[in-house]
Amino acid sequence: MHTKQSLLDDLENLGIDRRGTLLVHSSMKSIGEVEGGADTVLDALSEYMKDGLLVMPTHTWSYINADNPRFYVEDSPSCVGILTELFRKRPGVVRSLHPTHSVAALGKDAKEFVEGNELFDTPCARGSSWGKLLDREATIMLIGVDLTRNTYIHGVEEWLDIPGRLTDTHEQLYVVLPDGTEISVPSRRHRGYPSDNFGKVEEIFLKNGIMYKGVFGDAEVRICDTVSMTNCLFHMLSIDPHLFSDNSPLDGGFYQT
Repeated sequence: MHTKQSLLDDLENLGIDRRGTLLVHSSMKSIGEVEGGADTVLDALSEYMKDGLLVMPTHTWSYINADNPRFYVEDSPSCVGILTELFRKRPGVVRSLHPTHSVAALGKDAKEFVEGNELFDTPCARGSSWGKLLDREATIMLIGVDLTRNTYIHGVEEWLDIPGRLTDTHEQLYVVLPDGTEISVPSRRHRGYPSDNFGKVEEIFLKNGIMYKGVFGDAEVRICDTVSMTNCLFHMLSIDPHLFSDNSPLDGGFYQT
């Protein structure tokens, strides 16, 4: 059985910067049996990153839409896993105000990191928390999930204005604050499922040191560097803007550092 200490040791072995910014996508089931369950996992991550910034997605895109347009910051549950749902409710954690692609953050500059997301009409705008990950040279940790769950890649495509990735029209959505105040956030949405094809760049990421693998509990983890990942994707998407439109194999020499 895994313990808080064994999970802390795993994080140390992964070489994650304790004082940096860490975004975590996760599958609790993949970690295996943990003494104390999901709360122990969050305790380990929070303690390890106590001198930095820990971030988790708390998305609601699966059910916030034109037919159900109100995102309640305090009450709308995350649709991306039990760890994210428990994390957002923890003391000291702050959640951004984006109606479909919110994040929750704990630690250094957390309020600054999440502020202003409601000002953008797209899921992963360059000025939002997703772009701030690049500004902060953040690390992305994928626990028991692969690159198809890496929301950051949606952001890179958005910043490059890849054709067909966002709806042309807006849905009228609202962010509802704890005091009942409503903020109007007309929003464009992701179109289609290009994320199903994000995994096609895994070998290129590994070969060029953009990503490496390790373990956290029983889970296989992928550790990605936002700066080198962005540089790689900008290069690849400049050559082929439709890179993620299908899952066709890539030439091994498509990208070289």
